[in-house]
Amino acid sequence: ARTRAPELTTAGKRQATATPRAAYPHHADSFALLRGGHLDLCVLAAMQVSAAGDLAYCSTDAPDAIPAVGRAMHLVAAAKTVYVITQHTTHEGEAKLVDLCSYPLTGVGVVDRIYTDLAAIGVVDEGFRIVELSPGVSFQYVQERTGAKLFGGSGTPS
Repeated sequence: ARTRAPELTTAGKRQATATPRAAYPHHADSFALLRGGHLDLCVLAAMQVSAAGDLAYCSTDAPDAIPAVGRAMHLVAAAKTVYVITQHTTHEGEAKLVDLCSYPLTGVGVVDRIYTDLAAIGVVDEGFRIVELSPGVSFQYVQERTGAKLFGGSGTPS
């Protein structure tokens, strides 16, 4: 049986377990990778994403919040492409895709695409553009759960 190693943690400060053949870089190597322009794609979670592609990934100072930004700001500043994978709404039903982020920004205009449980959404000049809806999910259902105007596949309002 695998046991969790207290010295190995996730970005959320939770203990993690390395599986066979897992690899992770030394701190200095990870910064060399980022600052050397070698990162093509970054995939991460988000608390909020604005229609302009701004990313809010950091602590909200809530008692149970993740305590620090960590390397997220370095990742999104260095990556050529940034994808966000998140639930479409918070546990309370509030929109995570909004006109303007109310949480502290981790990156300005950095998000290219968002994948949620409801849809794949691109960030374009006009704002959020539906790329693909999840099976059985309507455009209207997604719009009702989004805090900004959604556009159809052609970039025109739907």
